[in-house]
Amino acid sequence: MNTCVRTCLLLLALHTLAAAARRKERKNVLFIVADDLRTSLGCYGDSVAKSPNLDQLASKSQVFFNAYAQQAVCAPSRTSMLTSRRPDTTRLYDFKSYWRVHSGNYTTMPQHFKSAGYFTMSVGKVFHPGIASNHTDDYPYSWSIPAYHPASFRFEKEKMCKGDDGKLHANLLCAVNVTQQPGGTLPDMESTDEAVRLLKSRAVDADNVDVPFFLAVGFHKPHIPFRIPQEYLSLYPIDQMTLAPDPDVPELLPPVAYNPWMDVRKRDDVQKLNISFPYGPIPKDFQLRIRQHYYAAVSYMDAQVGRLLSALDELGLADSTMVVFTSDHGWSLGEHGEWAKYSNFDVATRVPLIFYVPGVTSFSDWFGQSTFPFIDVLTQSELSFKNGKVIKNMVELVDVFPTVSYMAGIRAPAPCPDVSLQEELCTEGENLAHTFRHKEKSVDAEAISFTQYPRPADTPQVDSDLPDLKDIKVMGYSLRTWDYRYTLWLGFNPKTFQVNVSDVHAGELYMLADDPGQDKNIYSGFDHSVMMRKMASLLHTLSLQKRMNLQLLYLTAGMKTSRTKA
Repeated sequence: MNTCVRTCLLLLALHTLAAAARRKERKNVLFIVADDLRTSLGCYGDSVAKSPNLDQLASKSQVFFNAYAQQAVCAPSRTSMLTSRRPDTTRLYDFKSYWRVHSGNYTTMPQHFKSAGYFTMSVGKVFHPGIASNHTDDYPYSWSIPAYHPASFRFEKEKMCKGDDGKLHANLLCAVNVTQQPGGTLPDMESTDEAVRLLKSRAVDADNVDVPFFLAVGFHKPHIPFRIPQEYLSLYPIDQMTLAPDPDVPELLPPVAYNPWMDVRKRDDVQKLNISFPYGPIPKDFQLRIRQHYYAAVSYMDAQVGRLLSALDELGLADSTMVVFTSDHGWSLGEHGEWAKYSNFDVATRVPLIFYVPGVTSFSDWFGQSTFPFIDVLTQSELSFKNGKVIKNMVELVDVFPTVSYMAGIRAPAPCPDVSLQEELCTEGENLAHTFRHKEKSVDAEAISFTQYPRPADTPQVDSDLPDLKDIKVMGYSLRTWDYRYTLWLGFNPKTFQVNVSDVHAGELYMLADDPGQDKNIYSGFDHSVMMRKMASLLHTLSLQKRMNLQLLYLTAGMKTSRTKA
């Protein structure tokens, strides 16, 4: 009997050691994505933002300082990031198609982890709900269990905001007393509660000790409406808020490039302002209030991230779990006279991208010390953190899938071939794993990112922000390098998904050394042979997919605009 007991104990010990070794090789993944979050965080140098929990995460992480979305609207961006395919491959530019049916049966990032033996879970807004994810958040392909959505989210578009008249309205500005909301909660609070519950279930489930998890948590804020706890407004006194540094529409901005921010205009409190379409400016006092509410929403979202990370810490999972934080795209706060996203400007396309990899970006603290103690921004004095490591070169959200895979310890997708519509698993991005191993010595002029945005016409229309696929007539392809942002608006056929390189509707060129805010479009007066030489010098250095995108712009760079501005 003693021999049998000893044998059983030895086998159990060996099993535990083997499981621990596997867990060490294959890290858990906590993938967090915010909604409409630009780089308005302290760790990205924003002096207004109060984001201590994300700043603390950044202090133990690798921070990609210039990460860009492939299209500045939710469904196309999320689908692109989670499949590592660009919008021209997913063929999703709106909200009304499911890529597996419409384009190709592409493997998603969580699906890849699931096939590698991970238990995959989704909480909140990860995929865009609805047709774009087959009304199931791509379950059961991507997730081991059905995705969770907070019950209180159904009130987001209802009249929940008390106006000056004491009545409830569907307002843009919607700071509320949470105790008076249905259920006494808000969507991101519910999502955090559920995510913490799932983490606890994984931490205490002895039967799954050797099964790593992939938990994706999508927060709804700072997406409009700004239905947030009213106490967060106190962090940003209105008399201390400032307007955007460039609140006017650039004189030489082609009309096709302008975003008329229709979803903002439709809100009850904005409609009362009687703003002319499409360029009429929002009154300055209301602009200040929008900016105040956006920043308050950021701080509220940061608090939910803090709750989640502190739970990870308390459950003893911080040293075995990689944490990735990002956003689907940015948001304009009055820059260029624009609000919301729906453009190719940096404020709409640049996003936070933060990787915490235990044992790589950070090592275990002294015994007993927390890795991610919760910081209550409402009660604690301001804290200062220094980023762990900053990568300044251009990267893209299509790079996330292969990088997360490799850093977690599973096989990263291989680069896609020239024609990839039939390839279920490949990446149109790049594996950024090498950036974790080597110090960035200098800014790489060869690093570039691509963004695109569709329009229904050459002039702003009521559907310019969100045209249906059938209505798309023009596609704006934008190249961002360290030196410039170059955009061409080209004729587009939504039936064939083909762009007409000889049909140039308009162009934009911003030289960033002199114009970091992208306010001076010098396209019409620039020697385009210079731009062609710049692009030609990049062609031989790029991956296949980036080279194909660059060739599109290169082919049209020397052509004159074939349409006149309205």
